[in-house]
Amino acid sequence: MARAEYRPRYGSENYSYVLPMEEGFSSAWSTQWMQDYWQHSVTISIAYVVLIYAGQKYMESKKPFALDSALFWWNMLLAVFSLSGMVRMAPEMFWSVNSNSLVYSICTASFAQGVSGYWTEKFAFSKVFELIDTAFIVARKRPLIFLHWYHHVTVLVYTWHAYKDHTASGRWFVFMNYTVHAFMYTYYALRAMRLRIPKQVAMFITVLQILQMIIGVSIGVTIYRIKSSGGECQQTWSNLYFSFAIYFSYFLLFCNFFYHAYLKRNNRYVAASKAIANEILPSADETHVKSNGTVPTVTNGTSNGTLNVSGEQDNLTNGYANHEMMANGHLDYNGNCGGRRSKGNSTTSSKQSTDRSDDSEMESNSSAPHSADEAQASPTKTRRQSALVAETLIANHHRRSVKAQKQ
Repeated sequence: MARAEYRPRYGSENYSYVLPMEEGFSSAWSTQWMQDYWQHSVTISIAYVVLIYAGQKYMESKKPFALDSALFWWNMLLAVFSLSGMVRMAPEMFWSVNSNSLVYSICTASFAQGVSGYWTEKFAFSKVFELIDTAFIVARKRPLIFLHWYHHVTVLVYTWHAYKDHTASGRWFVFMNYTVHAFMYTYYALRAMRLRIPKQVAMFITVLQILQMIIGVSIGVTIYRIKSSGGECQQTWSNLYFSFAIYFSYFLLFCNFFYHAYLKRNNRYVAASKAIANEILPSADETHVKSNGTVPTVTNGTSNGTLNVSGEQDNLTNGYANHEMMANGHLDYNGNCGGRRSKGNSTTSSKQSTDRSDDSEMESNSSAPHSADEAQASPTKTRRQSALVAETLIANHHRRSVKAQKQ
């Protein structure tokens, strides 16, 4: 279904400058390669899921890797890449709508050539590299949930399936995804630096993601009507049904996430946290209470969030131990954290774990302050004292869990 030439189109000559790599892009070669090998996206996805399981199994007996610096640079790389793609795709995107029509923008794949074609190809291949996001989560023993890996797998397969036929609506899909990811990965990079970002920022990015799904479903409905009435639109029926399935499922999952993360009170996060805290920390005495009124909770042998005296827990984001929850599929709105239920005490299994603690609350070990004044004057020492308490609890709880499993 892909074509060798599209007219009219926003060619390289319309750009004020063209990079050498963009100038040398061959749409014909790229399209032929994808037509021959797009099925490998399924193979890669299967291997990805297997490696997730193997990685989590391996990390069960290991300490989390300290990858803050690597995580920052990885997210910055993806943020810059996404921003570059958005900027380079924008002229062609706006031209397709303003100088032509909305129908042209979703039914004619002229974006597959020239500068926009180069960044479309790179977008398709970037979905493989974005799987590395999950490696950071597994290596750092952060919560990994269905929405995260489902999103990665389905986007990869759909993108390759759409690219091989120059699916015209891909123009919108690519541009919107570049835009959302530019914000999202910038946010992740800042959080990797342990900066506290207002909750509203995470909510804004989640809203952008939901809006992307609404637009995707709306475009699909429009294309369906055009094709059903006998009109021409460059998208196969199989790809159209595929897009309906994933966009609608994303919409439901992200909306559900948004509700449980930002709107619902007394949700399962708090309930699970209380259950864990009551078993592992039956009394929050002064030795265990931090100066800000929170105590560390522990699950499955790892530090797992901060619970204040009233039983309220901070909502975290994206499995990278951030303060806000965000709908990128990195934290389970059902209170699940992607781990496997232990054979011993199910209350302390990772299936009942909720949020991970903010990295800024867990510094290296040090001596603790002995008064409120000293704690206020030395917040760093207070955090270190909390980390020491948490590590002691972790060690004791891990020994009890191992002993219970042996029995």
